[in-house]
Amino acid sequence: MAVWARQVSRCCCLLNAGRAFEFPRRLRSGGCSAQACREFAPLAVLPAGKEVVLWRLQACRHVSVGSCSPPDSARDGSFSSSESNLPSVQQEQAKAETLPDLNAKILDEDWDEIPPSSALEVISEEEAVQIIAEPLLPIQSSTLRDYVDHSETLEKLVHLGVDLSQVEKRQKAGQLLLTLDFEKDVKKILLFLKDVGVEDNQLGPFLTKNPYILAEDLESLEARVAYLKSKKFGKSEIAQMVSRAPYLLLFSVERLDNRLGFFKNELGLSVKKTKDLVIRLPRLLTGKLEPVKENLQVCQIELGFQRNEIQQIVYKTPKILTASKKRLKQTFDYLHNIMGIPHHMLTRFPQVFNSKLLRIRERHMFLSFLGRAQYDPAQPSYISLDQLVSLPDEVFCTEIAKASMQDFENFLKTL
Repeated sequence: MAVWARQVSRCCCLLNAGRAFEFPRRLRSGGCSAQACREFAPLAVLPAGKEVVLWRLQACRHVSVGSCSPPDSARDGSFSSSESNLPSVQQEQAKAETLPDLNAKILDEDWDEIPPSSALEVISEEEAVQIIAEPLLPIQSSTLRDYVDHSETLEKLVHLGVDLSQVEKRQKAGQLLLTLDFEKDVKKILLFLKDVGVEDNQLGPFLTKNPYILAEDLESLEARVAYLKSKKFGKSEIAQMVSRAPYLLLFSVERLDNRLGFFKNELGLSVKKTKDLVIRLPRLLTGKLEPVKENLQVCQIELGFQRNEIQQIVYKTPKILTASKKRLKQTFDYLHNIMGIPHHMLTRFPQVFNSKLLRIRERHMFLSFLGRAQYDPAQPSYISLDQLVSLPDEVFCTEIAKASMQDFENFLKTL
């Protein structure tokens, strides 16, 4: 019985009290005290939490202090539960083997499983003020401004100069930007655009007009640039075209080739002139072709220009292909029917179609009032259409009308 009690007490102390404390390697022979046996009796009903460790440590302490008697006492048939009956050397050894009395404070410091704070726990006003609540990400919003603080992509695009208020007006552009990762999706497109020739200060306006390029495959973009190079477009020319027509690189190689072929065949231009035409007005490659076809028909059928005259007009002034049909007919009607400008003169100075009709009317009426409205190059005091519409008011008055600016302003008040 004594051997069994000694083994039980030793195992309990080693396993449950922690290995940081050294238990005596050999217990003296003899029986265990009744007190020690009572300490280990209720093994089936144990305290919970930290009290378990404290209870077991205290139990081991009692066992190590006074549970074992010396061999002589065992031969006499008596059991001792006190250290007073031990020899002095044995008392010192018993004191050295005594475990320290652990309190709850030490156990709290080493306890790992600290329960989390309750959401209903009362806190002070000072602690409440220090709580910083992160703004919630809106589930749905009509503006990208609400997502800038939550999106690294949007934040960096804003620093780049992208106008998100304009981007969100474009169909599904806002949803696109929210799904993009700046490092993975956006950065490579920015480096590509810079390699093409888009300046740093143009990247923001470029992406404002065409945010969809951020979702394009990089290999496809490189293939389109390679196609333009194969058509003998120079690097600076490609950079100019891409900057002035941001949607150009969204067109596949096949569509770009079809557009170039259309203008070459429809206008009867050479390859060189066709290339020069789209360099000066690259949006011809990205815009709709229906207005272009309609304006060509208006010039030929309603305005009465010959095919070769249309070629010259379009080559010198490409914007006439995208101009409003109504404005085009009104300008021609005033120049040809009121001012008496023939077709060949309009073909020679087609830039007059890009001028405001109000300016043409005011200056022609002022010259007629002064008796200087002469547009025939064979007559003296000839005034070219280019001078009529391109010069500033001060220069027009002093060099063309031979009048003062005040005279011109007074005349305009009479209209």
